[in-house]
Amino acid sequence: MPTLFDPIVYGRIECKNRVVLAPLTRARSTIDSVPTDIMVKYYAQRADFGLIISEATGINRPGLGWPYAPGIWNKEQVEAWKPITKAVHEKGGKIVCQLWHMGRLVHPEVTGCDPLSASDTTFEGRVRTYHGKVQGVPAREMTLEEVKQTVRDFRDAAINSIEAGFDGVQIHATNGYLIHQFLSEKTNHRKDEYGGSLENRLRFLKEIVTAVTDAIGADRTGIRFSPNNEIQGTFIDFEEIPYAEISDFLNEKNIAFVALRENVEGQPHLGQKIRSCYKGKLIINQDFTREKALKEVESQAADAVSFGRLTISNTDFVEKLRANIHMTPRKNEIQYWYEGTAEGYTYWPEEE
Repeated sequence: MPTLFDPIVYGRIECKNRVVLAPLTRARSTIDSVPTDIMVKYYAQRADFGLIISEATGINRPGLGWPYAPGIWNKEQVEAWKPITKAVHEKGGKIVCQLWHMGRLVHPEVTGCDPLSASDTTFEGRVRTYHGKVQGVPAREMTLEEVKQTVRDFRDAAINSIEAGFDGVQIHATNGYLIHQFLSEKTNHRKDEYGGSLENRLRFLKEIVTAVTDAIGADRTGIRFSPNNEIQGTFIDFEEIPYAEISDFLNEKNIAFVALRENVEGQPHLGQKIRSCYKGKLIINQDFTREKALKEVESQAADAVSFGRLTISNTDFVEKLRANIHMTPRKNEIQYWYEGTAEGYTYWPEEE
């Protein structure tokens, strides 16, 4: 039986253990979404993980609405990522870039553009700007050309990721962002080939996956799903998303891995549903304890487990996990997560 600390191969990506760093938005890039020097140290500190999934990274300007989050759509950004991936590789780690388009969850103050989505809808919650959270604004339905251009932007971002030294990419298809908005009947009211039927609502996702795998190879491509998006509001029902049909398509494409955030209380166990129909490598995530993570892998309920917020306060997370050493408790204060300093990022303040 495999263990959490055994090697694993995702497509062509050979990893030394099955402990995965989940994507964590940390907001240390410039206002132009260019990675900064401090990010080199941050990612290198976490190279003990078998696989690092980068923080969500914008594929284009209209789709990146999180202040100080990184992008990978231009040459300057690509060059700034290179020292980061190099530092991870020098310490024996592997890293993939999570490709992101936020859709209607952006604000013009950040992007300089009106938010785009599958249809004319408005996110009822609050979104981030450089001056704090504000009410969401109406999103405009994407034209057919804008849909096609976005597919090309995902492809180009994947190509840029490989040029920047990443071992592969993960397509962000969850948490109420753009791809999720096309999948959901609640946010997709289109009358063309991208709306209405299940086949049509799946088309955008399938075109993105096809474009990315054709460009860089299915063996360097992963995807992320989730049954919940409480951060963005629960406007998408779990049962509405056709995970079985999506899994059949991903099996045909033979992509490297599927990563998913597990169910929240009161929802069906998504891992079991995906495991029954998806044949590739499965990474799961949802505030797992050490004991549960070990059990999930040993029982083959999943191939690997990713960990997120607790890794913020434990740069030696994998070592502690292996030795069953007490973890430094995480703090939820925004200044440690998103405020742009080294404190709470590359070093953690001592417990009071």
